[in-house]
Amino acid sequence: MIYVWVVSLVAATSGLLFGFDIAVINGAIVFLKKQWALTEFQTELAASALLSGCIAGAAVGGWFSDRYGRRIVLMASAVLFAASALGAALPRNLTEFAVARILGGVAIGVASVLAPLYIAEVAPARLRGRLVSLNQMAIVTGILLAYATNWVLSFQGDQSWRWMFAVAAAPAVFFLVALFFVPESPRWLVEMGKEAEALRILARVNGQQAAEIELVEIRAAVAEESGTWKELFQPGIRRALFIAIVLAVMQQWSGVNTVLFYGSIILQDKVGGHSASAAIGANVLIGAVNFLFTIVAIALIDRVGRKALLIFSSTMMGLSLTGLALVFRMTPPPAALVITLMLMCVASFAVGLGPGVWVVLSEIFPNRIRGRAMSIATLSLWVACTVLTMTFLSITTALGPTGAFYIYAGMCAFTAWFVWRLTPETKNRTLEEIEGFWKEYKS
Repeated sequence: MIYVWVVSLVAATSGLLFGFDIAVINGAIVFLKKQWALTEFQTELAASALLSGCIAGAAVGGWFSDRYGRRIVLMASAVLFAASALGAALPRNLTEFAVARILGGVAIGVASVLAPLYIAEVAPARLRGRLVSLNQMAIVTGILLAYATNWVLSFQGDQSWRWMFAVAAAPAVFFLVALFFVPESPRWLVEMGKEAEALRILARVNGQQAAEIELVEIRAAVAEESGTWKELFQPGIRRALFIAIVLAVMQQWSGVNTVLFYGSIILQDKVGGHSASAAIGANVLIGAVNFLFTIVAIALIDRVGRKALLIFSSTMMGLSLTGLALVFRMTPPPAALVITLMLMCVASFAVGLGPGVWVVLSEIFPNRIRGRAMSIATLSLWVACTVLTMTFLSITTALGPTGAFYIYAGMCAFTAWFVWRLTPETKNRTLEEIEGFWKEYKS
């Protein structure tokens, strides 16, 4: 049992790098905007350059992992994480900065597909929700570390943003080294005809007797599947893909990243009265709440189930964002109330939509097409994230913060309805049982 936790923690290290790289821009953007005199469009470009790389990484990650294996592709992402961290610390202009961030985005896109997928394929069914949620736990840990690092370094002056990016190189190197000591996915090994090696790994995870039973189930599932792109659009699987894409998009359009990416700018520009260091410091509190409520999610997700947490999460987020919309009608908006509602929004996301969507995405597809299907769903997620990040400042300029937050609250209401009506519960089901569930659908 300790073995599977250690293996999952190593894979989840990619989530820590993911979270750090995503969130570090929140504090650095304040100094970048000032040093290079960025317009609003250029500020959105600097914030979203990483995300365009995420789209590319998500697009190819599943295909490469199906062809070459989960572990080797994760190793490639570790190299890109390190290169991006150093590249983003040394640019002379916005173009060089954007290129370095795009490289980091490719790493994130690959890791966001493979880390939850890999953990789901290694984990026993009774622990899968918690173990896959470790990836989200690592993401929010990375976000918290980014916020804390930003705040500590913000007192070093206008060039402090360079160090904010550079520090991520150290965990990237650790991740690369650690991957040499974890096994390949047993389900991928079965696909490649390496059943003896797969059985050895399954036995270390769940005991010899359970491993032999699981190997038979995996073998049967692999034998029935063609593993082609065409299979993604067959009855049943088509429904699973539709649900996965909608959940991935709505996780982003729920609006949480307006807080996670632009929290410092909201507090400094839209609320006012905050220095750069104070605005960045407030985000440490947001990161801490994100971290703590993700722990709550991990404790609950295999007990309460995915569906209940997703409905609760999206409902509470909608209420928080509606509150923010109303508060920004005041002149000036009370800073304490704005921060409180931001904290409510992030806590609500962390307890459900954050880890829950990644768990569902890692579970609902058949084995041989899981990498490709995860790529499509994760690609949709990153496109949605890029659209949100590239438009938030423009929407707030056109409609004001009130109009923007009303839009995101509406998205949360739709998400709650969609999960209630169309998303199945996957708690306590093996991956093979979930695959069998989709075969019941004819459309």
